[in-house]
Amino acid sequence: DNKQAGKIRCNIRTCAFTRHQDMKVQEMSEHVPVGGVPRSINVLMDGDLTRNVLPGDAITLTGVYVPHQLPYHIVRQMGTAQEMYLEAHCIQKHKKGYSEASEDKDILEHKVNEIASKGNIYDIASKSIAPEIFGHADVKKALLIVLIGSFTKKMGDGMKVRGDIHSLLMGDPGVAKSQLMKQVCAIAPRSVYTTGKGSSGVGLTASVVRDDKTGEVSLEGGALVLADMGVCCIDEFDKMEESDRTAIHEVMEQQTVSIAKSGITTTLNCRTTILAAANPVYGRYNPYKSPVENIDLPAALLSRFDLIFLLLDIVEGDKDKNLALHVCKVHTNFQRQENEEDDDPPAAPQDVDGDALGLGFKPMDHKLLRAYVQKARTFEPLLDDNVVQDMADAYVSMRDDEKREGIESKKSYTTPRTLLAIMRLSQACARARFSHMVERQDFDEAMRLMKASKESIELSAPAKRGQNPLDLVYEIVADLSRREQSKEAGGWVDMAHVVSMAGHKALTRDMVHEAIENWESLSVLHFNPEKTMVKFLVPPMM
Repeated sequence: DNKQAGKIRCNIRTCAFTRHQDMKVQEMSEHVPVGGVPRSINVLMDGDLTRNVLPGDAITLTGVYVPHQLPYHIVRQMGTAQEMYLEAHCIQKHKKGYSEASEDKDILEHKVNEIASKGNIYDIASKSIAPEIFGHADVKKALLIVLIGSFTKKMGDGMKVRGDIHSLLMGDPGVAKSQLMKQVCAIAPRSVYTTGKGSSGVGLTASVVRDDKTGEVSLEGGALVLADMGVCCIDEFDKMEESDRTAIHEVMEQQTVSIAKSGITTTLNCRTTILAAANPVYGRYNPYKSPVENIDLPAALLSRFDLIFLLLDIVEGDKDKNLALHVCKVHTNFQRQENEEDDDPPAAPQDVDGDALGLGFKPMDHKLLRAYVQKARTFEPLLDDNVVQDMADAYVSMRDDEKREGIESKKSYTTPRTLLAIMRLSQACARARFSHMVERQDFDEAMRLMKASKESIELSAPAKRGQNPLDLVYEIVADLSRREQSKEAGGWVDMAHVVSMAGHKALTRDMVHEAIENWESLSVLHFNPEKTMVKFLVPPMM
């Protein structure tokens, strides 16, 4: 109005400074168009909205889509194209962190206390992890222990002892390793899922990037840094390059990432629980080799894992039948739910209590499991004096057993880190019971989990070196002929079943046929005309 021309000068003394944050959001993988790649957009936040979210969080964002106000000479060069951004008005997190209060916190806490009063919340919570997956009871308990973890101990001189429990699932193809890991990612508030072949050392730790606007060199956190105070799931761990895998060594024990690149020397926090899945070195477990030869990972890396599960696909008639029935029931229930959504009839009687899979209880959903883990993580159980001596004795006996077994049947590397692993597992078991003290039952459960992780090796009964294939085939046919199915079929055993079981003992189809023909020439076994069934001429002794 005063019609005075001139430049506006900023008077710092009379300015009011507000909080301001710039972030980049990327669309969720389930919202990406078919054949497309995830798109991203810049978001500006002011005031109370700043510092509410962290990298890696899944959020629902509400705001105004506006163009950047650029100087006139830049706008003239750009023409009609506009540089757009989102001015945030409301941010809502999909998964609340363990330390954050949610709206329905009191309701969830009441439900957790109600289940805990029954006395078996540890079993119910572990079975609620992927109830659609049959079996794997001990693996699910181990995954629950991984989610709960122990607490980080800080010594007087500044030394830290990690509380995160790292776990490795090593096994044959098709034993639901990846599905179990996906479930852990869905339950944990902060989680990152990546694969070994699609990850580089820089992608896991941190990379140096140049900012487009300022031109300054800055650090950008990788998968492990994004999963700070959360879980990082690495699938196909065995497919990683050795140079990339060494980037994980420092993260797993010191829980930091040290960077010295392009004039930037710093240390990033990386308090991450690592859950890895891998196949044995030969694609499938070879019983002629020792477990350490099958795993084929460096000793420095293996010693950093607290739990190493070896999951073998063992042929057992009854177990396979129960598995098939369970899978069919899952799909039948899924189809029934879809039909109910379409037709909207009254619910079936078995679906009223939420136990459609016949588990004997109603599984806890992800939100309730998060509330349970959140409460369990508030406890910091101390070791009882009686348990300390038992832990020391167990560690010494493990070292002795490993020395006696020798390299042929060596299952793992027992180092002083194993003692810390036993301690962490015991404390996590005590946390799962909402206890302030580590008692004998927690220590027993920790030792049982460590033994159960290698149990499938003993169940597979691997062939001894130099054992005669004739004897192996005889034992397999004798074992199958004693089962109910064979007795109902008049003692006949399906050849496909024999070949499948022999495959676990490193015998080929030709070796099986040759062995049975040798037994047939000795009038011990007998083929049917089509050579699809085999039976004993004289039933073997029980």
